[in-house]
Amino acid sequence: MTHPTEDVDVVVVGLGALGSAATYHLARRGARVVALEQFELGHVRGASHDTSRIVRTSYGAGEYVRLAKSAYADWADLERETGERLLTRTGGLVFIPDAGPYSIDAFATSLGRFDVPFELLGADQVHHRFPQFRVGDDVRAVWTADTGIAHAARTVATLQLHARVHGATLRDRTPVRAVEPDGGGVVVRTDDGVLRARKVVLATDAWTNRLLEPLGAAVPLVCMQEQVTYFAPADPAAFERARFPVWIWEDEHCFYGFPAYGEPTVKAARDVSENLTTPETRTFVHSPELLEELRGFVGRVVPGAGPDVRTVTCQYALTPDRRFVLSPLPGHPDVLVALGAGHAFKFTPAIGRVLADLALDGGTAEDVSAFGLAVPAPVG
Repeated sequence: MTHPTEDVDVVVVGLGALGSAATYHLARRGARVVALEQFELGHVRGASHDTSRIVRTSYGAGEYVRLAKSAYADWADLERETGERLLTRTGGLVFIPDAGPYSIDAFATSLGRFDVPFELLGADQVHHRFPQFRVGDDVRAVWTADTGIAHAARTVATLQLHARVHGATLRDRTPVRAVEPDGGGVVVRTDDGVLRARKVVLATDAWTNRLLEPLGAAVPLVCMQEQVTYFAPADPAAFERARFPVWIWEDEHCFYGFPAYGEPTVKAARDVSENLTTPETRTFVHSPELLEELRGFVGRVVPGAGPDVRTVTCQYALTPDRRFVLSPLPGHPDVLVALGAGHAFKFTPAIGRVLADLALDGGTAEDVSAFGLAVPAPVG
């Protein structure tokens, strides 16, 4: 059976956080947009499921601090427009060992440059405020009051619902077989038909190169299966968000964690586990070795966290230096590529707005010059 070609303004491929946000903003601006997801909506194969994600401005690189400040305004706008409460402020600590590879001065410089209030704390000050932590005198911390938690699954569902409210068409279980720029737009081929659009947004994470390689391009990506673990403290009240903050440990191996959020557990994980995989070979079974490493770390630094009760996996697709890609594909300006490198959820509504700007206006007032895409690596 031959399907007629469907003409639209923009096709979005991938309905995780970034693709859902782009679809929402495009539809809100009145574009005719069709969004395609190869799996079911809300699936667990990527990195947009489960509950909590950290939101923060506390980065040691100014380009992320600047975009994070914008993202807070976009989060507030999204909450106003939808009536949903998606963010919870907790305050947050970034721990930086003096002998580690990260500089507390870089955080102070980037936060100060963009007028983000912060404090630098020594180990004694941390323990005075948050006795749940045990850190040595060789560790200092950056405190930012604006740090908090975004509800991941609720955010994605909210964006999808309100994209539909604004007229977007969302189709799940619809894999894209080919993206074909032809100089006057892009042809998008699926098993269910062909779409023609002025622009296509690829928010396809670990699956991105499947669609770029036929165009003679590829983004260097390293795919990992990550895991997060929930612990059950004996004194859950000590870990409520009014008494215990979001935290990040920046060292050779990085870790992070959350206060209790929706249940009397605390969540923690190692970031960038080096547990290499591919979308075809990932198992969804957590690594016992990584869990044992996390137990040891949490037992030393947050000794009251208690025993682990469950572990959940997700998938990272990391670019070089974990730098975002928010850019047209060189040589194919109607193909926009969006990659979040495993740390983009906090920026979700801002990235969606930027992608809508790029698709509809050809540019954006947001400074995303640091997130361009170099001339793609040739394939073959």
